[in-house]
Amino acid sequence: MSQRTPTAPRITGTPAAEVLRRLELSVTRRLDGLLQGDHRGLTPGHGTEPGDIRAYQPGDDVRRIDWNVTARLREPHVRDTIADRELETWMLVDTSSTMAFGTARCEKRDLALAAVAATGFLTSRTGNRVGAMTIGSAGASTPIPARSGRVQLQALTRQVLTALHHPAEGRADLALGLRRIAATATRRGLVVVISDFLGPDDWSHALRSLALRHDVLCVEVLDPLEIALPDVGMLTVRDVATGGELDIPTGNAQLRQQYADAAAAQRATIAASIRRAGADHLQLRTDRDWLLDLAAFVSGRRDRIDAQSRAAAHRSGDAGPTGTAPSAGVPR
Repeated sequence: MSQRTPTAPRITGTPAAEVLRRLELSVTRRLDGLLQGDHRGLTPGHGTEPGDIRAYQPGDDVRRIDWNVTARLREPHVRDTIADRELETWMLVDTSSTMAFGTARCEKRDLALAAVAATGFLTSRTGNRVGAMTIGSAGASTPIPARSGRVQLQALTRQVLTALHHPAEGRADLALGLRRIAATATRRGLVVVISDFLGPDDWSHALRSLALRHDVLCVEVLDPLEIALPDVGMLTVRDVATGGELDIPTGNAQLRQQYADAAAAQRATIAASIRRAGADHLQLRTDRDWLLDLAAFVSGRRDRIDAQSRAAAHRSGDAGPTGTAPSAGVPR
């Protein structure tokens, strides 16, 4: 028996309360089980709260050796510490009419709402604050102030759902949204940009400026029809941003190849702009299990941060004189 691929609950035709309930259940039951442990802080480094015990590795600070455990196990062990920094997360959500599109199990706006709910769940459990702003063809919305608590997250998600459910025709000015969120998020933190990035491509400079101060994650949502055309004969497509229609002979193999090449080049340009800005890039598709894609991304990001932290510890250890502990003045 084939297993149905889980997907985001559809916004259209479903009461708001039911959409939010399904999202909370999906995230709580599946995502929290896949990703054990809370957010350890924006900047990798040592905190003040005692953490786990692990075996000593060359380059570790000898001042963190736990001598009681070392005596019991007869091997050097160090005690890690937990970074206890408070995190403020802001989300910029594209609510333009291009998000109201989907040919697979859900629409792109369903994925956008799921990304909002999952981001809020992952970053707000330990008292961290979460805020949001939407950007559509009419411009940026009034910011939803960053606050902590479950009630705040539910209210924020509901407001984003309402904006996604009533999109106005036209494309969003993503560059404007990035500048507005940069002016609003005055405290250094995490900014999550959720969009299909199909509007004007002048947002790269604003994204670079934002990433200079904040840790930025770009969540790109897309549909398989935006990557390749199926062979379904004459296909009438409508541009939701302008209202224009076009008949496309999808039976033409050369046309389908040209479309696939142009789509691949467009996605490569988007990915390169995000990478040059120094932001992380997560791609969610309407034909895939978004929870597994998100879990794989977060798990890989944690592993990368751990590797960077270990490398920094080794470099700091090598900086001290041979046979001595690193100087207390070495940044960590």
